[in-house]
Amino acid sequence: MAALYKFARLDARDTVRRELAELCCRHGVKGTLLLAAEGINGTIAGTRIGLEVVVAFIRSLPGFADTDVKYSTAEAMPFHRMKVRLKQEMVTMGQPGIDPMTGTGHYVSPEDWNALISEPGTIVIDTRNDYEVEVGTFAGAINPGTATFRDFPDWFRVQRDRLLGTGRPPKVAMFCTGGIRCEKSTAFLKAEGIEEVYHLKGGILKYLETVAADESLWKGECFVFDQRVAVGHGLEPGTHALCHACRRPVSPEARTSPLYMEGVSCPACHAARTDAQRAGYAERDRQERLARERGTAHIGAPGSSGG
Repeated sequence: MAALYKFARLDARDTVRRELAELCCRHGVKGTLLLAAEGINGTIAGTRIGLEVVVAFIRSLPGFADTDVKYSTAEAMPFHRMKVRLKQEMVTMGQPGIDPMTGTGHYVSPEDWNALISEPGTIVIDTRNDYEVEVGTFAGAINPGTATFRDFPDWFRVQRDRLLGTGRPPKVAMFCTGGIRCEKSTAFLKAEGIEEVYHLKGGILKYLETVAADESLWKGECFVFDQRVAVGHGLEPGTHALCHACRRPVSPEARTSPLYMEGVSCPACHAARTDAQRAGYAERDRQERLARERGTAHIGAPGSSGG
């Protein structure tokens, strides 16, 4: 597997989309790649050679030679199909004028992250969505409780005085899954006049890959946007499953609830779904199981989204 992103000016996006889709199809690579004027973001999986070919193509594009790529492995193909999509933003924040290419926070390596967030007075903010934070986060981190990344700017503006006080602003350390959301969130804070802004280089995934469990300040697992659902230290598969009705992670404890039905509902979404909807999910789950038994991919099978 390869999780990658790069903020750089991307021209001729229709042509790049077509060429990437053809290249991935030819080499059996699956997953999602998002193309926007501000760059490329996505997670793909395939053979080592297939990934090398696709990554080499992306790095051959003007401005993309140093595209950040994080490799990991999975026991089976974690995606059902390949999607190459054109988007307004690689990761949607909805703040015109925020440009990570012109200024972001200070990068902090995984090896130095513990020292930063342990400093007295440092404000540590988890920029991910609320359901991701429930799976795991850093000890002492603030959970904004946002449903989408688009909600983060309003949350910060409302909470700014409470977080930073009225004197000299403290250091602000932010983190996300792979680093891309922090490119935008730190650029946003700098645009808001906050100078001492830091973010975890490579995101949580690089931290879990790099820092030993007995030295780690991470608590729980890390939600990922593919069929692994969650990973732990060393990027080992986690214990969470995915609810295919609401696309939320489900812990082992939640799977013991009478409201959990595999492929149909979980405690988080059961009350928000009608009997007709649950019947539809059950039929979709049945069709997917039949497709797996035949060794084919069901057309309605869920794909992946990055973040």
